[in-house]
Amino acid sequence: MKDLKQKIFLLRRNIQQEKRSSKILAMRTSDRAKKKLLEYESWMLTHSPTVPLELHSRYGKSHTLLLSSLYELYEWKDCIEKLTGESFEKISVDLLKLTSSCVKLRSVHHPPSSSFIEENTDKGLCGTLSVMVHSATGYQKPANTYISLELDSFGYFENRGQTRVLMDVSEPIWEEEFSLEVDGAHCLRLLCIQQQETGESLIEDKILGKTQVELETNFTQNKWRRTVVTLNEIQVSVSLKYSAHGLQPPGSSCTDQSDVFGVLLGITAEREGVLVPNIVRYCVEEIDRRGLEEVGIYRISGIATEIQALRTAFNTNLQDAITRLKTVDVNAVSGTLKLYFRELPEPLIPPEFFQPLARGLEIADKEKKEYSMIELLQEIPDANRNTFLFLVQHLKRVSEKKDVNKMTIHNLATVFGPSLLRPPKDSQSDAVDISQEVVVQVQVVFYYLLYNNLPAPQTRRKTYTESEET
Repeated sequence: MKDLKQKIFLLRRNIQQEKRSSKILAMRTSDRAKKKLLEYESWMLTHSPTVPLELHSRYGKSHTLLLSSLYELYEWKDCIEKLTGESFEKISVDLLKLTSSCVKLRSVHHPPSSSFIEENTDKGLCGTLSVMVHSATGYQKPANTYISLELDSFGYFENRGQTRVLMDVSEPIWEEEFSLEVDGAHCLRLLCIQQQETGESLIEDKILGKTQVELETNFTQNKWRRTVVTLNEIQVSVSLKYSAHGLQPPGSSCTDQSDVFGVLLGITAEREGVLVPNIVRYCVEEIDRRGLEEVGIYRISGIATEIQALRTAFNTNLQDAITRLKTVDVNAVSGTLKLYFRELPEPLIPPEFFQPLARGLEIADKEKKEYSMIELLQEIPDANRNTFLFLVQHLKRVSEKKDVNKMTIHNLATVFGPSLLRPPKDSQSDAVDISQEVVVQVQVVFYYLLYNNLPAPQTRRKTYTESEET
């Protein structure tokens, strides 16, 4: 799919260049390029949809329609409910007439499936669109909720990102920023989604509200514009900033997905514009959602093939990884998170802090020990410190369910200690006894798991300020 998008990009650029020429040969070349562009776009539009809409006939037949976005899916559902006057889940759609009509239509007329826009129409935004999702109000009751973002490219919409899932909140605050490369974008769609449990521990997404924000071409360059959008009864506060520039072909841009496994945590966090890498946030959120009461969570290994599939997905396509997380066994999710920390070139707590932390554990006075340990924690690089705090608070939630999942604080410290803290590989640390090294690793994690007054972690870099508003 990436190769196809690159071909489409190059064809569009060639067509734009040939428009400036009045030569007959150039015009003929342009016509051939347009025909090939229509062919490429038609193939992409018919093979890209991923959101299923299941329709069941009263005669026992079923059909699945694949749509391009969640917004489109719920537009279909809304239209069906308006036509029938009943809830979509309760109606039985007669598909015989629908499918026969589609077959007949296809035989006499090939409907356009291309998103190609004619020369005299508005080209939309081409550059970088930054979206900051601040907070939301108007919830009737606490919910597990997140915001999904969809953008169009010459009329074709696709999911471009989503905030983290906030659990059991009535006034969620995300403060998450997304930097989105746009090519011919006219509209930003926002969906407020609630995750709710159905039977057999399955999770279902329910749309609480949706809206479209028309993207104006007269954006003030590199200036934030804050607004409140209404999604049914929910008001979401967002800020937008646009920077126009020439785009690179898909596949050559620096914004393409890069590996996260085996890469220094600080580099990954900087590249993603976060303080806690996406892989850590999404794995933790999934385990919080359905793994806190799983017996032996983090101790029992997941299926190796599922872990490797998640590893590949996080290295290549974040949206694919997020989708997979919801379908695999929860032990595969925990196994992926452990694998990520094991494969870091440098442990989460940098090696130079090993000896100071070991000495801090030896302090007998409780208050002095707390002061020393917290002071050391504040010296750790921002991304490492916030990721450590984020993980520790999650592990505390796991330990609170120890009567069910059988994972005590000591068990969790034993699992994560060697992955999070290691001595430096130099002549001074060679003398450290292996058993002593393991004890220090476990005790450090054990200490922070017991300590109740740790500062709250930040997950996103705060790049937005009120003074930037126009």
